[in-house]
Amino acid sequence: MATRKTGKKSGPAAHRPRAAAVVPAADAPAPPRPADSARLQDLRRKIDAVDQRLVRLLNERASLVVEVGKTKRADGTPIYAPHREAEVLRKVLASNAGPLSDRAVEGVYRELMSGSFALEQPLRIGYLGPPGSNSHAAAVKQFGSSVDYEDLREIVGVFTEVRRGHVNYGLVPIENSLGGGIVETLDAFKANAQQISIYGEVQISIHHALLANCLPRQVRRIHSKPEIFQQCRNWLSTQYPGVELMPAASSSRAAQIAADECRKALEIGAEPGSAAIGTVLAGQLYGLNVLFPRIEDDPNNITRFVIIARQNARPTGDDKTSLMFTTEDKPGALVSVLGVFQAAGINLSHIDKRPQGRERWTYTFFVDALGHREDAVMAAAIEEAKAHCRELFILGSYPRSRRIL
Repeated sequence: MATRKTGKKSGPAAHRPRAAAVVPAADAPAPPRPADSARLQDLRRKIDAVDQRLVRLLNERASLVVEVGKTKRADGTPIYAPHREAEVLRKVLASNAGPLSDRAVEGVYRELMSGSFALEQPLRIGYLGPPGSNSHAAAVKQFGSSVDYEDLREIVGVFTEVRRGHVNYGLVPIENSLGGGIVETLDAFKANAQQISIYGEVQISIHHALLANCLPRQVRRIHSKPEIFQQCRNWLSTQYPGVELMPAASSSRAAQIAADECRKALEIGAEPGSAAIGTVLAGQLYGLNVLFPRIEDDPNNITRFVIIARQNARPTGDDKTSLMFTTEDKPGALVSVLGVFQAAGINLSHIDKRPQGRERWTYTFFVDALGHREDAVMAAAIEEAKAHCRELFILGSYPRSRRIL
């Protein structure tokens, strides 16, 4: 007798019991959700009460800041004072007992101080653009989101606009942990030594993110600076061995190109496939999603930036002094200069050089010494060192950066 095919599946799946559908009664109340528990609601009410107190305290602080601003404007005191910033952060972090990390508390206070600047007097900060660059991201981390930022396109442009008073302060990279000294900044100091002062320093962790408006598997080309491709070489060769790497003038420009290409692809009904490697800030500015953050091969890539100004910073007790000098053309001249600081017990934390420019095979040296120019020991050492130099300039004394943002 022939058997009739029923179309039912055989094997283990055919015998797996199905879950019975639960149909709630029409009048049955919905089961309580975890989010609606009495305990959670009570905690949220307490958080709301704390938030109300915080807002009142923040505005009480802001009222005092307004008075500080009036006093500063009356006597010509600079609005941004790095010695006061260092003092505030030191006291705040010393009183932090957790559970918030010091890094989180510092981030909150930097934004709070940024809002304070806006209340005292709007600040304009010049940086090496384009918008979304690492210099832009560093400026925002240092000064917060309540000040105005000016893309000055070139490092020399930042110096020029600070010197002319078109911006209040500038922020420029001076040294990278992987690539060494930033020659454009060192050369700009040579040209502006007696007109610009280093007012502060900032250490920033450099992170690269893959940005795109498509799925990770859809990426067919990646735009960025050649140096950034090099810094992400291992990650790219593992995750995207077959994609086309498109060099761009900057990581910000790469983000712009990728955003434009994705938009045009969607307009014509094609599948987008363009990505860029840049900062998370660039993704926010140009409308790109972060597919993968922190794709750099070396997580210890740190760039030191300096804040430049037309005024000098006051001592804090934990300072650094940057010097620029050329030595006499005689044997042991450099050793003699460095020996002065050794004899004075002053630690030199950094030394760099650039071609002097006026004579072949002569050099301008850049040195960072721990201490402030107003310290008696430092002042005496600088005066003694001048005897071994053709010329020596103090680029600035400023609070020493202890934390990486």
